[in-house]
Amino acid sequence: MKLLLTAFDPFGGSPINPALEAVKLVGEVAGVQIVKLEVPTVFGKSIETVAAAIQREQPDAVLCIGQAGGRYDLTPERVAINVDDARIPDNEGNQPIDVPIFEDGAPAYFTTLPIKAMVAKIREAGLPASVSNSAGTFVCNHLMYGVLYTLAKHYPGVKGGFMHVPFIPSQTINRPTPAPSMAQTDIARGIEAAIAAIVENDRDIAAVEGQTH
Repeated sequence: MKLLLTAFDPFGGSPINPALEAVKLVGEVAGVQIVKLEVPTVFGKSIETVAAAIQREQPDAVLCIGQAGGRYDLTPERVAINVDDARIPDNEGNQPIDVPIFEDGAPAYFTTLPIKAMVAKIREAGLPASVSNSAGTFVCNHLMYGVLYTLAKHYPGVKGGFMHVPFIPSQTINRPTPAPSMAQTDIARGIEAAIAAIVENDRDIAAVEGQTH
């Protein structure tokens, strides 16, 4: 299997993005050929960057990683919605409000990765994980939607999805408590576990991971 593994550069004034730093640490997983890609935290360019890599690399699966400060655990995303609604500007000052990502796209695209199996595998590695039902409306959701749109339109046999990761401890200094974080090496281990689950599961497992709100 060949897997395209992407992560964003730092954004929002932070000098570091734990997603990118953890992806750099990801090692070999079950013989998978992992192609790593740094992605600009920019509306439009992020999708273009990954779409070009998909065309170039022809992977079997795409896993995008992003930062979700404030979350305690590793959270594979269930769905991406067709809207950009930026609370803050991206790295080039763009701040779209209530605009569709693709005019001809579906209202939403669901991940085609085995997210519940990914959660189970991450927990087996001794790390907290859960399914997330919202990827937000910033560049993370934008990229997840764009990747799934691209795969649905041009590469229907390729699986794709997104996983958010917490802050690392250095990012929580001077933040109001509680300020959850996870060690960079643990985030990398969690990504490796998620990749292993993608390899092992052609279909997702049946497990209770729903939320009441």
